[in-house]
Amino acid sequence: MAAENVHDFNRTDQAAEGEEPEGGTMTLIEHLEELRGRLIKVAIAVAACSVVGFIFWDRILTFLLLPLPAAANRLPGAHIGTLVARDIGEPFMVALKLALAVGIMVASPVLLYQTWAFIAPALTRRERKYALPFTLLGVGLFITGLAVGFVVLRYPIDWLVHFGSDRFVLLTDADSYFTFVAYFLLAFAIVFELPLVLTFMSVVGIVNSTILRQKRLYILFGLWFLSCFITPGADPYSPVIIGVSFTVLFEGTILLMRAIHR
Repeated sequence: MAAENVHDFNRTDQAAEGEEPEGGTMTLIEHLEELRGRLIKVAIAVAACSVVGFIFWDRILTFLLLPLPAAANRLPGAHIGTLVARDIGEPFMVALKLALAVGIMVASPVLLYQTWAFIAPALTRRERKYALPFTLLGVGLFITGLAVGFVVLRYPIDWLVHFGSDRFVLLTDADSYFTFVAYFLLAFAIVFELPLVLTFMSVVGIVNSTILRQKRLYILFGLWFLSCFITPGADPYSPVIIGVSFTVLFEGTILLMRAIHR
């Protein structure tokens, strides 16, 4: 009876300290089956959102053409917002790519949630309590990155369109324009996830704000170097805008990590 009382006391003491008893383990096959199930859920969400994006592809494309200046297409009789199609199937393929991009963007909350749900069993209770804040933070940063990218998109496009305009006649290809815009916006969306990644690494104990402050010069140099290659255009505006965004997000992440630590 005394041994049982001691055992109960130890178990209660561990629970009070926030320690969790060991749970069941999963085999490799069970992990793969769980991963497959979550990937299927993500694929269904992306497909459903892509269908909605395809229904409204024309309105979305019109919105994405707003940063394109009138000088981008000098075909006789062409009105503003007209793109060049090289073959008969290109307009349809552009609509499909546009719908898929919209589907991935809209389904990003599902992707973040499923990713977190897959890795959550390997985390402690203290780390799992950040699930909802991290999901909301990731979605908010993703949308903010897209919005900032769209606002500054007109600067690289305007520079590229007017470069050598007295020597070249630019006929804007539909597929190349959409590819440029998609990669540009995606670059900003990924860049704005930097606070989420660093904060998660801080929560699980990989890095901390002290290390980031000590290595600030080297990290910022690497981020600015990366900004020269992360955007699709060869304009001088994109690397500077990305570099400034990296710097602001990095410094903001340090403040966020210190607040979480306190």
